Amino acid sequence: MSERRRSGPLTGIRIIELAGVGPAPYACMLLADAGADVIRLERAAGGGAQEGPYWDLLNRSRPSVGVDLKNPRGAELVLSLVERADVLIEGFRPGVAERLGVGPDDCSARNPKLVYGRMTGWGQDGPLAQTAGHDIDYIAISGALWPMGRAGSPPVPPLNLVGDFGGGGMMLAFGVLAALIEASRSGRGQVVDAAMVDGSASLLTMLFAFRQSGWWIEERGANILDTGAHFYEVYETSDGKYFAVGAIEDKFYAELLEGLGLSGEAGRDLANQMDRDRWPEMKDRLAEIFLTKTRDEWTKIFDGTDSCAAPVLSPFEAREHPHNVARGTYVEVDGVVQPGPSPRFSRTPGAVSRAASAPGADTDEGLTSWGVDEATIAELREAGAIC
Repeated sequence: MSERRRSGPLTGIRIIELAGVGPAPYACMLLADAGADVIRLERAAGGGAQEGPYWDLLNRSRPSVGVDLKNPRGAELVLSLVERADVLIEGFRPGVAERLGVGPDDCSARNPKLVYGRMTGWGQDGPLAQTAGHDIDYIAISGALWPMGRAGSPPVPPLNLVGDFGGGGMMLAFGVLAALIEASRSGRGQVVDAAMVDGSASLLTMLFAFRQSGWWIEERGANILDTGAHFYEVYETSDGKYFAVGAIEDKFYAELLEGLGLSGEAGRDLANQMDRDRWPEMKDRLAEIFLTKTRDEWTKIFDGTDSCAAPVLSPFEAREHPHNVARGTYVEVDGVVQPGPSPRFSRTPGAVSRAASAPGADTDEGLTSWGVDEATIAELREAGAIC
């Protein structure tokens, strides 16, 4: 797999990724897109030539090396790489890395300045730490799932965005970078315990503030941001598509009503925006109006206004939206369209430095780039420690 120009504010930072699925790879993708030199160590014993683009885009911007961590020589390879690394990230169940001989104590003995990032659903301790789970379970326990849904209906899982990626991968990346800054001052590394249950709970902070202020009641689909309000809702259009409305502030709400043809006397019955008791009938009124035009017709009406109203696009339509095109929000790498690096940096922009690799596809290349000589690579392969 050809290497492109690596750039970004993390250029020079070296990270070992003990490969897993979901949130930890996402964190490593973010760090690699931002310029970090990440080597992905796969537990798979396979590998070899790769035909065409690999499907798992979370693996981009870093080489994939096939290592058997259950082989003592494989574990020793990891520890030798730790000596030249700034960070190690793993997403195993608590205790697994220790049993493999690559836990925090093993790694710290080789490199006291190492930041050791750990990604789990439940955290490294607690009654549920050793149990299996997925995004939906973690956000169920954290309280994040319950408010998501309409009145009278069950909670709706928000894909796996809140637990795996928002409360998981992003929190892990944040924690690793915070610990790196501290290590640069103290000369000492530490363990970052990132748990999806903790991270998704953190995302609820504003909701707790609303509850404290009296803005939020513990009833699904009855509040300002949960489809309870008519001015923060998704409406169907005449062509069976949808339009999103988020006109919270008075001046934005006024522009929304104007675009709907409800300014002045025509919208008198909608003037008292915060009358919670009348939200259902106000919502019915707006729903009737949105059904009179197509999504694209409403887009032309609201385009360029401060109405906080926007067409609901599928992820695959979104790449064609003029704003996303202008900003390069989506990029194409080896013929595969995908979200580009985020956030943006003015002086040291990040980049997708290489397409996603299949497990073990870059074993020799990846190890060589980290200073492992060819003779050692041959010995490791003979011992069955690498693919």
